[in-house]
Amino acid sequence: MKERLEAGRRMRELIRQEPSLLMVLRRFGISLGFGNATADEVCRTSGVDTGTFLAVANFVCGRPYADFAVSLPELIRYLKKSHDYFLEFALPAIRRRLLEAVPVSGADGVGMLLLRYLDDYIGEERTHMEYENSRLFPYVKSLLEGMAADDFSLAEFSASHAPLAPKLEELKEIFVSHYRGSGNEELVNAVLFDIITCENDLMSHCRLEDRLFVPAVEDYRENLPAADRADETASGAPEDPALTARETEIVRCRARGLSNKEIAAKLFVSIHTVTTHRRNICAKLDIHSASALTIYAIIHRLVELSELRAPRISDE
Repeated sequence: MKERLEAGRRMRELIRQEPSLLMVLRRFGISLGFGNATADEVCRTSGVDTGTFLAVANFVCGRPYADFAVSLPELIRYLKKSHDYFLEFALPAIRRRLLEAVPVSGADGVGMLLLRYLDDYIGEERTHMEYENSRLFPYVKSLLEGMAADDFSLAEFSASHAPLAPKLEELKEIFVSHYRGSGNEELVNAVLFDIITCENDLMSHCRLEDRLFVPAVEDYRENLPAADRADETASGAPEDPALTARETEIVRCRARGLSNKEIAAKLFVSIHTVTTHRRNICAKLDIHSASALTIYAIIHRLVELSELRAPRISDE
């Protein structure tokens, strides 16, 4: 394994060694033009926590990162800026390049279908990141302020957290293996390169949340006095240990009559994710109809009778 990047190294040497650090610098709000300053000096001048910067930098570069002390507020700022980068710059830039590369008014309609696919993906990614901005990060902030909210389960979030980048992989595969349109080949190659770069970046971002951010939150929470901890087991743990917290929530939603689409919107996940969870629920419980699932939910006190509405036959 490669040696880790250290605080005493000159920042310009680190960038020469790992050009991907340029993206990390930008998301920490660190400007260029730092001369011969060390990483620690650059961070202190920019008002950035050095340990957090080095943890993220080493993680992104595939180097040892676990021994650095991490500031959760600093890491949240970094993740929010990453969200802004994807939603306000990287994905819109891919969309613009796609419009330039592939004619949307072509007779075969392929250009328009590709654009719709990308727009649907961007919409899902926006929902995913806005959920983290509006629910996950405020939850962590409340922990730091000693006022942990009891309506959010970190364990549930972690269990259901999954990257949406594979959809970009599909788009890449369409171009590489199947696209034979009349678009500008140079621009098509350029947009394909952007898609691949963004896909890798998004996967790295998701892994950073899973392996660095969530464990740091869990460590902080475990070190809180017992009286200050949110009772996640009371609000999020399933009555039946056979189901995960997310599966239990989907059972609740389904028993209340919500469709897959409505469940996906409520839980800020894709319809595909809901479908996968429902398939797993059926396999675990050997219950396949919505009506039987409703009875199960009532027996296990997951819902009250007054909450129920008629299931939708088309969504069985």
